[in-house]
Amino acid sequence: MLLGGRLLTGLACGVASLVAPVYISEIAYPEVRGLLGSCVQLMVVTGILLAYLAGWILEWRWLAVLGCVPPSFMLLLMCCMPETPRFLLTQHKRQEALAAVRFLWGSEQGWEEPPVGAEHQQGFQLAQLRRPGIYKPFAIGILLMVFQQLSGINAVMFYAETIFEEAKFKDSSLASVIVGVIQVLFTAGAALVMDRAGRRLLLALSGQACAHGITTSHRNLAMNLQGRCHWAPADSVVMVFSTSAFGTYFKLTQGSPSNSSHVDLLAPVSVEPADPSVGLAWLAVGSMCLFIAGFAVGWGPIPWLLMSEIFPLRVKGVATGVCVLTNWLMAFLVTKEFSSLMEVLRPYGAFWLASAFCVGGVLFTVFCVPETKGKTLEQITAHFEGR
Repeated sequence: MLLGGRLLTGLACGVASLVAPVYISEIAYPEVRGLLGSCVQLMVVTGILLAYLAGWILEWRWLAVLGCVPPSFMLLLMCCMPETPRFLLTQHKRQEALAAVRFLWGSEQGWEEPPVGAEHQQGFQLAQLRRPGIYKPFAIGILLMVFQQLSGINAVMFYAETIFEEAKFKDSSLASVIVGVIQVLFTAGAALVMDRAGRRLLLALSGQACAHGITTSHRNLAMNLQGRCHWAPADSVVMVFSTSAFGTYFKLTQGSPSNSSHVDLLAPVSVEPADPSVGLAWLAVGSMCLFIAGFAVGWGPIPWLLMSEIFPLRVKGVATGVCVLTNWLMAFLVTKEFSSLMEVLRPYGAFWLASAFCVGGVLFTVFCVPETKGKTLEQITAHFEGR
């Protein structure tokens, strides 16, 4: 029964992670679409935090019962919500679409009716991938999901409890709550500034490192691209420096090199540390908190938001499904293979590799991801089509 419940829960979460961002992007007007779209991730991390808090006072059975409350409310409240106007237009229900716009926006002012011709009725076909308006958003959406998972977020969360314990946090529940609070606060902050700062800015700052320890070439690259990205580099350290510091922590705390081909993966994190190691553990705690904050500001919510914005109407269902599948598949692979990667590269090498992927995500954002703030979904589609 437990396995069946987990299976159904996973199915429901998969469907929700696909449908919720798309639904919100299609009912929101452009000026607040970033705020409302980011609320998906905000509600996710808020739910995680509430689960941490409830876990302090409830046993797992009652915690599972409590988990039924939010979806029950959602089931009831969604009965009062209309279909999205864009979907209704594809069903040739223009009057119902206009009524939905008036219900959602208060009036039809500012609503740009998307073109829904015969081509839009055909759905997705592989031949359409030859068109820039299709393959460009496809590639951007998929790669955003890939870089999100390769940033190392699951690996960092996996080691969170152990790192807190080495820093003499004996209450692992308190450590989990601290992580949850950081996620909620910075995700909420990102949601509030999303429509003013823009998606590219937050993605770049989330993954960018311009600290003194990073090479001068990175700083020069950022300055050269300042006009294109509309952001100025600062001496801040976010995800790149955080994962680099993680690697440094594991490098400094590992024992002397061994000639054996077998690596004791638990040695860097499970042995009782000496006093100097406690200080190094605090370095890891600070790096972890900084990483989680940086991830929550950009690479946590924005790939999901952009996924819901960049695809044209005729392929949105298939394209968003592929992106969600890519995200969960990469999360599975990273979680499953990270231990093997640590065995091959050692823990410090694995985290330094994650740091390199963060740099790759920044460069990808700078050169390939368009800014979508303040634009209608039709204007975004026209951008990819070169119109």
